[in-house]
Amino acid sequence: MTAIQKITMHLYMLCICFLPVQAAELTIISFGGAIQKAQRASYYLPFEKTGAAKIIAGEYNGDLAKIKVMADTGFVTWDLVEMDGNSLARGCEAGLLEKLDWSTILAKEHLMPEAISECGAGMLVWSAGIAYNADKLKRVPASWADFWDLTQFPGKRGLRKSAVHTLEFALLADGVPRDRVYETLSTAHGVDRAFAKLDQIKSSIQWWEAGAQPQQWLAAGDVVMSSAYNGRIQDAQREGVNLHLVWNQSLFDLDHWAIVRGSKNKVLAQQFIEFASQVSNQQVFARQIAYGPTNLRALNNLPAAISSELPTYPANLEQALATNNDFWLDHAEELEVRFNAWVVR
Repeated sequence: MTAIQKITMHLYMLCICFLPVQAAELTIISFGGAIQKAQRASYYLPFEKTGAAKIIAGEYNGDLAKIKVMADTGFVTWDLVEMDGNSLARGCEAGLLEKLDWSTILAKEHLMPEAISECGAGMLVWSAGIAYNADKLKRVPASWADFWDLTQFPGKRGLRKSAVHTLEFALLADGVPRDRVYETLSTAHGVDRAFAKLDQIKSSIQWWEAGAQPQQWLAAGDVVMSSAYNGRIQDAQREGVNLHLVWNQSLFDLDHWAIVRGSKNKVLAQQFIEFASQVSNQQVFARQIAYGPTNLRALNNLPAAISSELPTYPANLEQALATNNDFWLDHAEELEVRFNAWVVR
């Protein structure tokens, strides 16, 4: 080897030694939009700064089909996925998700009970309730009984075109106590009772299918009231529209972090879940978007203007009913079939 070749080889080896170590990559799939923007600011970028991994962020519509293909074939390109409670229950039962090792999630003791399950760790809490436009409605509704009152509140009202939550709201309007809604809905008589109640206002219902529709209709005066998601109403308020949500008799549910079965980064995904469950990171998230932190200590030291509009704010949470995803796992198919047939009848 010539002297020039030796020098060249030496320089090459020096360059190799000083090349940066390639960081691990963690692929996280969420529902996109404003939620993903908040996730990036509160979780993804801070996690990357720890040096643990580079986050590859993607989005999907919540469909389990692609996750099933990955889990069944072993060709897994997603690591962590955001799931609503119903999808989590179905995915876990079908064996599409990894079982979490809760011993590695130190924040567990401070998480709300609904955030802890076999396959998922709650990341946010959202609520669905009665929304109204205070500039267009002189009298403020206080319950689902008011929503059903066509005399005191004449006009169209919006409801989601789905049996999920709509049947619960109907039973609440009919006087069923919050703690007996799912017990009642588990009986044939209770289901009949919910549909009979819906019959009373069917001609006044404007059905929505996209989460953005209720606030658009309320702003335009197309409906006097509508069921709606709290985050959407908060977004409208930030845009200067005087919409409000009635927390009394609202229904809440969680979105969860879940690890796709067969992920090669299961340990790293567990580390991310622990990181995202910490108080400081969940506080950043709550400041970004109006969904409740699952670590209840994260409510501490948040400005009252922010915390009071979150589903996990104590005064809001004590008036709400938790969505029973186990019930819907067992009954969704039959009730959606009956509901869709009822809508077109």
